[in-house]
Amino acid sequence: FVVVVVDAVVLLVVVVYVVVDAVDAVDAVVVVVVYVVVVVVVDAVDAGLVWRRASSEPLFNALGDPASYVFVCISSAAERLELEAEHRRLADVRPFACFLQLVAREGDRAEKLANAQISLLIGKGINEFEAQKNHEVSEFRARLRAFCEEKALQQQALPWFQWMECNFPCDLEPCRALPSRGGGAKAPKKIFINIQFEGSDVSPPPSLSRRFDDPLSVQNTTLLWTISEPLCIHLLQGSRVNADEGMKVVQAGLFHGSELLCKLVTSSEVAVGSDPVWNQRLEFDINVADLPRMSRLCIALYAVVEKAKKPRGTKKKSKRADCPIAWVNTMVFDYKDQLKTGEFLLSMWPSIPDDKSELLNPMGTVEKNTNVDSAAALLIHFPSVRPQPLYYPPHDKVTGGGGSRHVRLKEIMDNKNHTEFFEDEKELLWKLRGAVQSLYPESLSKLLVITKWNKREDVAQMVGLLRAWPELSGLHALELLDYSFPDPSVRAFTVKCLKKLGDRELMQYLIQLVQVLKYESYLDCDLTSFLLERALSNKRIGHFLFWHLRSEMHVSSVSLRFGLILEAYCRGNIHHIRSLTKQNEALGKLKALSDIVKSGSQKMSADDLKLCIKQDSYMEALSDLLSPLNPSIILSEICVEKCKYMDSKMKPLWLMYKNQWVPGDLMGIIFKNGDDLRQDMLTLQMIQLMENLWKKEGLDLRYQPHDDPVGCLSTGNKMGLIEVVKNSDTIANIQRDNSNSAATAAFNKDALLNWLKSKNPEHKLEQAIEEFTLSCAGYCVATYVLGIGDRHNDNIMIRETGQLFHIDFGHFLGNFKRKLGINRERVPFILTYDFVHVIQQGRTNNSEKFERFRDYCERAYKILCRNGTLFVNLFAMMKAAGLPELSSFKDIQYLKDSLALGKTEEEALKSFKVKFNEALRESWKTKVNWMMHSLAKDKRP
Repeated sequence: FVVVVVDAVVLLVVVVYVVVDAVDAVDAVVVVVVYVVVVVVVDAVDAGLVWRRASSEPLFNALGDPASYVFVCISSAAERLELEAEHRRLADVRPFACFLQLVAREGDRAEKLANAQISLLIGKGINEFEAQKNHEVSEFRARLRAFCEEKALQQQALPWFQWMECNFPCDLEPCRALPSRGGGAKAPKKIFINIQFEGSDVSPPPSLSRRFDDPLSVQNTTLLWTISEPLCIHLLQGSRVNADEGMKVVQAGLFHGSELLCKLVTSSEVAVGSDPVWNQRLEFDINVADLPRMSRLCIALYAVVEKAKKPRGTKKKSKRADCPIAWVNTMVFDYKDQLKTGEFLLSMWPSIPDDKSELLNPMGTVEKNTNVDSAAALLIHFPSVRPQPLYYPPHDKVTGGGGSRHVRLKEIMDNKNHTEFFEDEKELLWKLRGAVQSLYPESLSKLLVITKWNKREDVAQMVGLLRAWPELSGLHALELLDYSFPDPSVRAFTVKCLKKLGDRELMQYLIQLVQVLKYESYLDCDLTSFLLERALSNKRIGHFLFWHLRSEMHVSSVSLRFGLILEAYCRGNIHHIRSLTKQNEALGKLKALSDIVKSGSQKMSADDLKLCIKQDSYMEALSDLLSPLNPSIILSEICVEKCKYMDSKMKPLWLMYKNQWVPGDLMGIIFKNGDDLRQDMLTLQMIQLMENLWKKEGLDLRYQPHDDPVGCLSTGNKMGLIEVVKNSDTIANIQRDNSNSAATAAFNKDALLNWLKSKNPEHKLEQAIEEFTLSCAGYCVATYVLGIGDRHNDNIMIRETGQLFHIDFGHFLGNFKRKLGINRERVPFILTYDFVHVIQQGRTNNSEKFERFRDYCERAYKILCRNGTLFVNLFAMMKAAGLPELSSFKDIQYLKDSLALGKTEEEALKSFKVKFNEALRESWKTKVNWMMHSLAKDKRP
């Protein structure tokens, strides 16, 4: 069957070949060919329609079962695509050529259908994984599939109540103590509910064991530690080097995490154009025996160019400059623990022109650039040191290689808040490592930092010590997932500690755990197995793990790793595919709608937007789906008349839904297309963590304005969703509505209090002011600690109940907005006199209320300082995200300063009091900034 599509008109050509054996003596074969032409109009892939039209044609009975045929087409990627999901619209399929072909189905239909659904859902074809021709990918994919399918079978065998816990987990608010039962006797005819809290009687998940205890049980191999020769590589040639000027040079270094193992080596200079040839041996100043397991070869390609001549009279300086071109990283050992040998073609990543301080990028990915047709590439060769393969010793031999020397403990570790030590301090820490283990187990990271990973004896002793190390709490273990600690024993120990985290705690740090997957040197790692195991045991965790991974599938350096994890999750939770697919389709429609709004040659009116949403394809996609922001909420029916697009640069879509459970109630979400929401997600996560820490200390600052657990979710490349906080308004709108002009609105100190009075009857007003006071204290401290910038009166809001909250966190860590080189924000945090006016209930002499507010701020700040290391670790884990304002340790320095790390609590509080008084004293500058913002935004005639 051939279906020819021209402007939605389908010319169906049915070609039936019937082979009939002749009865004459020659036994000739007679081929009967019948052509049937049917014209139909379709907008979807529908084999049933084809079959109904063909049923009235001759020789229809010669055809097979309709289920044994499938549509195929040529995709835009020039691949043959089988369209197993026949419900898809042709506009969504987008075949390259204007025809589809109906052919006999081959292979397992259920498998192909699952592959098609998963490919569509994760944004990457399953066939791309199969086309890798990579043993590591194949083995990792097979192991994950077996693990996830086994987990799925285990879930099917669960009792109904445990199955319900996995698929519909309760989101219970934690409390500091169980409610009192009371001392009286139980009244008759009463129902008593037994509440089960997370982590009480739930059976622990099955533990994972490695597939192979000894990854190299192959014969005729040699132990690495028996080799005393230095490591060397052969630099052969380059290709597609996009730099015609200057001499081409390669620099290479060996790293273990962030530690340079030996001196850098540099190639000779060659002047050939885009395909330079070196044929040079590069030798490193380290023996093969001393290479740690996670040794990483980092290579940079740069050009040496002549500087422009300087005017006469200037001092002579070097007239040559290094211009970085590209970089690439690769592991020295393969995923089977073997030292690499043979030739490797490394497709390189382009260097950032503005960052010339460091040519090498040890923190970067070990994946090759997937854009192999245009990326610069280097051909290198790892020589064979021995005829037999060399492999890194297994754990039992590593721990036995350091001797049995015991050190008498006489001193204790110098307890510092940093990990930079002098040489004598390093020697002392290493000498007293046993004391660190027994007395300061939470300081494991400090001991790992000073370990000499290029000395196998020290590595052996550290690994042996680690095997007997006391388990850490999940929060203390998080910092060990940083790229500075790549050793497999360390990461396995860390994951073992993370298993203590309850589901709610794991959800709290899921963003960071996904990001540090980028630091893993190989596809198969303990962290991946841990995350998949927990995701398959709790559908809520699985939901957010899916979207955190799916939102970065456009990033070439992680698309393979994340795609394989997504495929494994989908195969382990087939029932979840349907709801996720529905969400993905809805997001696709919203992006298409947003593109229409943003790209229109003429301004699109609100009525035009509503007319577009009312189309059947949009109404079907945007109704009856689980909210990506909160899978416990059903977005049942979209209220088209209340939908709009917002008047800002990216024109976000404002969508309202009916609440299925509360008649008359509406739920709102904002779809943003063009902004990276990951920074907003991180900021909201940190503020949520602050609230949890405050509540543990008995301080409830009424933070949570969102009904959804995240409030904001990135779902793709610069797009995502934000929850609409109901019954709230911006300070700018409140001031504008209570003033005669935009110029004076920002200085109207009575506007906020009058607005609260209008929304709250007299008996509720005092509670609303208390809500304002508490939430204002929380956000004053939070915005100061996180260094949140761009704080104007359009991104500070108030609920009718009195809660104050901030939105739009595009700038943080002290990256304040500047105008013409002038810093527009000159206060540590926002505390204006109209805020104080509300806190003091409108009375200027009500100092008692204000002092209570000040006390809230100071208590909140001291709690955060006591947990400062946790915030620094979580931000450090996010460096892999590539956020513009969080890309190096320098960006985290603001956080260390604001949390006064290294200072006593008294010193930290004294510093905060200075900032508090400064914010109050200089608040008039904030009001001027707000006035200028209101004038710029005022659109009234």
